[in-house]
Amino acid sequence: MLEPVTDRGLDDLSALADPVRRHLYLHVLEQPDPVSRDAAATALGITRALAAFHLDRLVKAGLLLTEYRRLSGRTGPGAGRPSKLYRPSGRVVRAALPERRYEVAAELFAEALSAPDAGPQALDAAAENYGRKLGAESRRRAGAGANAEGSAEAVESVLRDAGYVPFHREGEIRLLNCPFHEIAQQHRDLTCGMNLALLQGLLAGADAPALSARLDPQPGVCCVAISAGAAAGPDRHSDPEAAADA
Repeated sequence: MLEPVTDRGLDDLSALADPVRRHLYLHVLEQPDPVSRDAAATALGITRALAAFHLDRLVKAGLLLTEYRRLSGRTGPGAGRPSKLYRPSGRVVRAALPERRYEVAAELFAEALSAPDAGPQALDAAAENYGRKLGAESRRRAGAGANAEGSAEAVESVLRDAGYVPFHREGEIRLLNCPFHEIAQQHRDLTCGMNLALLQGLLAGADAPALSARLDPQPGVCCVAISAGAAAGPDRHSDPEAAADA
């Protein structure tokens, strides 16, 4: 759940940097059935050896999977060796800088819409529950018996992997990036409330009572700030723009 999306995405893009390999990958993606080395070589007008090299590199990168099957349909002695076939792994190639996590937002919105009481409260509940799962990972990283400093460091580690880019300003943890930035531009109140609920859930799941999250919209950073002590400032259902103007 917490593999840095951008790290993997950049690795995937690096694997596709070679134009021959990229065209082979696109060719396999567009076929309804697994592709043999011979078929791939013929389709791109390259040698079988070159096709095999690039196809196997795509398998190593996790972008393709292999299977073995006799294409002649014959079985038994004399049927020949099975051919090595390639098919998509199902992995989505994507990278964004700064990092975005729209699949998380989609999951939370879908969960909220399917709830009996669909609405902002259901979205907050879904976000808080997701945050608690991140908090459990933070608690695992901190280790048993971690002090407040160790817990805070683990929280920052999880925030970083979740795409928030935490940094310190005036004794607080601010978040340089919003993983839901484009959604927030169109639906600020809803997205900021979701973000706050998620981060409050993270802190609760991390068992980090010394830290609290609150809405504090400021230019150039995420709308949520994390500080020591009890939460202060606007609650999750207040207007972030009004808070920023206050």
